[in-house]
Amino acid sequence: MGDDQHPALPASVHTVGDHAFVPHLIRLARETGVSAHLDDGTNRWPAVHQLDAARLYRNALQTADAAAVLHAAAEEDVPPRAVTETIGDRLSAPVVPLDEEEATTHFGWILRFARNDNPTSSTATRKRYNWHPQEPGLLADLNQNHYYA
Repeated sequence: MGDDQHPALPASVHTVGDHAFVPHLIRLARETGVSAHLDDGTNRWPAVHQLDAARLYRNALQTADAAAVLHAAAEEDVPPRAVTETIGDRLSAPVVPLDEEEATTHFGWILRFARNDNPTSSTATRKRYNWHPQEPGLLADLNQNHYYA
C-alpha cells in the first residue's frame, strides 16, 4: 500500500479486538514466560489506532489525488523495548533482550517485524489532509485490559 489513494499502514494498527502483531507478542510472552525484544530494543516501529487510520482512509478516498502517498503513522517511532516492557509489566514477565539467533527461535515468522527499524514521518500527510490522530497511542492502548482478556 501507499499509492493509488491508499494510506500506507504501519505494522501495528491497534484497537480493541486486535489480532495481529502486538497480540502475537503477548501470546509469545505467555507461552515462553518472557517478554522479549531483539538486541537493545531501540529500533523504531510506527503505529496507529484503527479509528485514526479509518479517519485518514475516509479523507484520502474523498480528497486524495491518484498519485498521493500517505503515511498513516500516528506514532512514528515506538521502541520495541517499551512495548515489551509494557507487556512484561502487565504479565509479570521478565523483559529480555535476544540476540539474532535466540530471536529466530523465539519470534519465528514475526522476526522480520520484530527486527524492523522503520521510523516513518506522517508530517506531510497530517498537513495536507488536516489529519490529527486522536485515539490512544500504542503503549496507552497496550495498557488496557482488552489486550490481556
